[in-house]
Amino acid sequence: MSTPRDRILARVSSALEGRPQTPHPGAFGSWASPGAPKRDPSPVERFEGAFQAAGGEVVRLPDPSDPAEWWADAGVPASTAAIGATLPAILAPPLPAAPPADADIGVSFARAAVAETGSVVLDARDARGVQLLPPVHVVWVSTDLVYDTLAAALAALEHDLPSALGIHSGPSKSADIGQVLVRGVHGPGRVIAVLFGSTSL
Repeated sequence: MSTPRDRILARVSSALEGRPQTPHPGAFGSWASPGAPKRDPSPVERFEGAFQAAGGEVVRLPDPSDPAEWWADAGVPASTAAIGATLPAILAPPLPAAPPADADIGVSFARAAVAETGSVVLDARDARGVQLLPPVHVVWVSTDLVYDTLAAALAALEHDLPSALGIHSGPSKSADIGQVLVRGVHGPGRVIAVLFGSTSL
């Protein structure tokens, strides 16, 4: 005796008989239209422009050997910080630690950054609360880890993938109510990407 599930699947199978197969489109290449000119030959410059266009802030720090000096002059009002688990200790702010829900800032280390979308790729092992709950999020981004496309960034991470990746393009924002843009609705209202050179940490 056939079940309702069997009957539904039989109808779907019957409807699909003789329908031409759609070929697989192949590997995803880029969000940009084929042949579209790049705004700048440097992925870092493209990332910076796209991230700022999305409402994020970008700071250039050629040498991260003394980030404490940057933290002192950063102009980020904070008395406590939530620190991502993958953040190198040298990049942590000189502030008391606090749970993400109570911290003034969250601080993370980007696994990658994407030039075409102005996005930082964040690791779930950091603790998503660090990335989403504090009102200000500071993300350290190595210029060695800025890729032209999302496909290239994901390919570079394929040998060490966490359970989830967060792809953030600037601060949280929504215009759901009255088409009025509001920042900080579903996450931090201020996101700062600190770009630093290839100096080893």
